[in-house]
Amino acid sequence: MHGAGWVAMAHATATRQLGFELTAVASRTPERSAKLAEAFGSAAVTYAELPGEADIVVVATPPQLHTADAIRMLDAGAAVLLEKPLCRTLDEADQLVAAAARHGGRLLYAENLAYAPIVQRTIGLASRVGALTHLEVRTLQGLPTWGAFTTDEWGGGALFDLGVHPLSIALLVANAAGEGSPVAVSAQLRGAENHDSDEHADVWLRYRSGLVAHVESSWQAGPEPLWDAQVAGAAGVVRAELLPVLLLEFNGDEVALPATTSQIPMLDELGYSHQLRAFADDLAAGREPTMSATFGRHVLQVVAAAYQSAGRRGDEVALPFAGPRDLTPLQLWRRG
Repeated sequence: MHGAGWVAMAHATATRQLGFELTAVASRTPERSAKLAEAFGSAAVTYAELPGEADIVVVATPPQLHTADAIRMLDAGAAVLLEKPLCRTLDEADQLVAAAARHGGRLLYAENLAYAPIVQRTIGLASRVGALTHLEVRTLQGLPTWGAFTTDEWGGGALFDLGVHPLSIALLVANAAGEGSPVAVSAQLRGAENHDSDEHADVWLRYRSGLVAHVESSWQAGPEPLWDAQVAGAAGVVRAELLPVLLLEFNGDEVALPATTSQIPMLDELGYSHQLRAFADDLAAGREPTMSATFGRHVLQVVAAAYQSAGRRGDEVALPFAGPRDLTPLQLWRRG
């Protein structure tokens, strides 16, 4: 385990739930790694001692460290589960894609919601509604009380960090419905008085068919989070709610979701345990995960284009993104 914060705890708990062994934990803060290691009966080690005997290393360090940390683990012989956001720049994303290719695709971009049963069923139902007329995905909640999410070093704010979840769902749903990839993006961002990052984002993804999908991500909502999605076409409407309650409807009728026997239902409901199980199965079969470094780069290019659009007062930016690949999303926003 490369990192020992809240997300690392979720991955560690999913590891135990699946019957896998957590061999070691490393963190920039020795006290954190010691605490997490003790809780799971593993060893607290330094970064230099990883991957040790581990088959999979979870890289859950800050985004500015993702590229170097992930590539070092791959080169040392481990498979890597790399937390979102993938990295800070498209240049770094290119390096990760190349490194994953060198090592047989043994890197999973940790978009846990893509493995959540409710999201999987939403994607399946979206393929039955016909040509899409409406697609909206939202993640609205309060500003996190931990971490350095609003610093320049992180690379971006609400859209860069939280917003990759609804963006990924929107991209997966649209693709399943036959829309392909978006051809342009426009965005509006809103910050706060005490820092220079974004806390609220509205993003519009335009597709060749004429569909314009809306993605909203915010740290200016709450205190109770609201994560949901709505999909409509000529043949039906799908409504999914992930938080605060789990609910899926198709044409107004509730759709049953798999029951969980986990002591911590969130690990199943939000995809953490399914993600790790799928990655282990992919590795055993010698295949690249669906949530690959290439998919992570695809999400990041949409994010980069959105920040550039916001810096240009919402003007559309064409996709694939052709702007600077060495700038973080915050730098693209400020540069315009």
